[in-house]
Amino acid sequence: MNHPLAIFWRHAAAASMLALASLTALPAAAGTGPEPTPLATLATLRHELQVGDLVFIRVDALPFRKVAAATGSWTNHVGVVISTDGADALIAESTFPWSRTTPMARFVARSESGRVAVMRLDAPLSEAQRERVLHAAQARLGIVYDTGFDLHSRRQFCSRFAREVLIEATGTPLGEVETFAYLLERHPETGLAFWRLWYGGRIPWARETVTPASLLHSAQLHAAFDGRIVADALR
Repeated sequence: MNHPLAIFWRHAAAASMLALASLTALPAAAGTGPEPTPLATLATLRHELQVGDLVFIRVDALPFRKVAAATGSWTNHVGVVISTDGADALIAESTFPWSRTTPMARFVARSESGRVAVMRLDAPLSEAQRERVLHAAQARLGIVYDTGFDLHSRRQFCSRFAREVLIEATGTPLGEVETFAYLLERHPETGLAFWRLWYGGRIPWARETVTPASLLHSAQLHAAFDGRIVADALR
């Protein structure tokens, strides 16, 4: 039987290739909710980004798909914009195997069917806050990914990373801290077989976490963009 970490690595390594292949025809991704209507080129989206924006995508790898299903959302990964200077915007993210920075073009290219949402704090960031976003993200780079999604571990995962960066930079807590029990009770249609395997037979029901979906629906955020990136712009 494959170990859950081996499953994660195999699917995560293939996710970018699968996402790019799916962009050829841009079909509606199954289980991702209503088809978004806005379309944008990569250049247009890059021009609209601001430091502190949260960029949500849908990674087509098995563990990430299970996260989306467990949260009843299309999205399963999030990063935070830390720079809009230079040739491309730079996104800081916690991903397997450790947290890092990624050019926006590469980050978006990993999203199934080009689906992207950019969420922005309602209160504009000051120059000092934008600098703190950069410093808070840099302080968290190189931290090993937490495949247990534990809000209180020494490791990191994407939604925790993005949430902590913005809390440190702006003082604004985003998302909802949930136990696994509460999260899965809200979505009883979620199959538990995968998560039992993932956690070695015993799901940590009392563990607290925060999900990409809860960040996406934060009351303090509004959508700067919610749609798909035109395929030609990603080639």
